[in-house]
Amino acid sequence: MNGTGGTAEGTDDPRTQIDLKHPPLEIYGPLGTRAYVRNGLAYTHTLLGSPYVVHEVRATSDPQSGDFTSLPHLPFELPNGRNIPQLDGVWTNIFQDEIVSVSAGPIHHSVACVGYIVTEAPVPGRIDPKKYIPELKRTNTPMTVMRRLQQGESVELSDGTVIAGPPRRKGRKMVILGDTYDPSPIMPLAMDPDILIHEATNAHLPGIDPATKESDTYEIVEARARSRGHSTPQLAGAFAKRIHARCLVLNHFSARYSGGDTEEAVKIMGAIADLAAKEFGREVLCAKDLMNIEVGFSHSQ
Repeated sequence: MNGTGGTAEGTDDPRTQIDLKHPPLEIYGPLGTRAYVRNGLAYTHTLLGSPYVVHEVRATSDPQSGDFTSLPHLPFELPNGRNIPQLDGVWTNIFQDEIVSVSAGPIHHSVACVGYIVTEAPVPGRIDPKKYIPELKRTNTPMTVMRRLQQGESVELSDGTVIAGPPRRKGRKMVILGDTYDPSPIMPLAMDPDILIHEATNAHLPGIDPATKESDTYEIVEARARSRGHSTPQLAGAFAKRIHARCLVLNHFSARYSGGDTEEAVKIMGAIADLAAKEFGREVLCAKDLMNIEVGFSHSQ
């Protein structure tokens, strides 16, 4: 491949016509993610116009090198995918830029599964103009310095007085879990998030969900969910409380819960949220496709 931009070197084979001017799609996952993507694209004969790269988080019990597949690199897969070793049970800052950092940790499921923590970099603090404007007017300092103060900088006025902007606030934090019946291994990284996204596959809803078996109890439903590697709303709510989350969003519901807009569907999803809220003690939302959620800052900041 040509690493300086343009398209990949080669023949007229469309598989080599990759636009390297576009940044690659970066994919992160556990051991086998690279093989999964490569096999899926190869055996469906899928052609891509832009490159991608796969980074794998490797547990201490995993092989630490190699691609874990006999298929060679595809023309549109960049060869610089990392195998990221596990340190102290987790993977810290597997991605980081000026805006966010991403860490990962293992969670219990029927197969290897990973949860992710997305943490926003510190953001400008709240600025009170009344604290600064009189000083700026007194010293005939241009009001444009308010932009610097907003960023937390210090400004020296014409009389030698130095005023400092408000300290930066802690950024927001989001915990996104994959399939799990117990995400406790990720707790060291997951504490105090602004939002937790946690699955709630099965729920015991007698008198609400027509599919509920008369012979079922909550204990039976929980045991069934755990045996398949999944959670109930109560388990999700309890974990949200343990990590002191501000908001809990449930997802990955059983296919028998349609999640539509019918009266019955709305009633069922409301009941699922209520079961989680009884354990959590705070707001619970049930996710829908293409749902947007605004994650605000804590009122204490």
